[in-house]
Amino acid sequence: MFTELLALLPLAEAAAETVQQTGAREYLGFGLAIGLGLAALGGALGQSRAVAGATEAVSRQPEAASKIQGLMIIGLALIETLVIYMLLICFMWGPKLDQIS
Repeated sequence: MFTELLALLPLAEAAAETVQQTGAREYLGFGLAIGLGLAALGGALGQSRAVAGATEAVSRQPEAASKIQGLMIIGLALIETLVIYMLLICFMWGPKLDQIS
């Protein structure tokens, strides 16, 4: 998965050149902020639903609590990974804001 992200770096550089040529550079920082905010909001909503579902499942079937907890933790890690990917994108594009403007 990480190697796939590294393969996208040349595309990010090409996109930065396009942004510079088209005059859309004023909106890049705003877009990054909105994207990270939406990713964090979506992650928080997804995690809250996962925890609520796991809590409800444990209350219905307490003997399966350890299995449910393990699956919940894996699900939470996958949800959090999506937010971390967006944060990584912001870190990759953040230094380009100074170069563009």
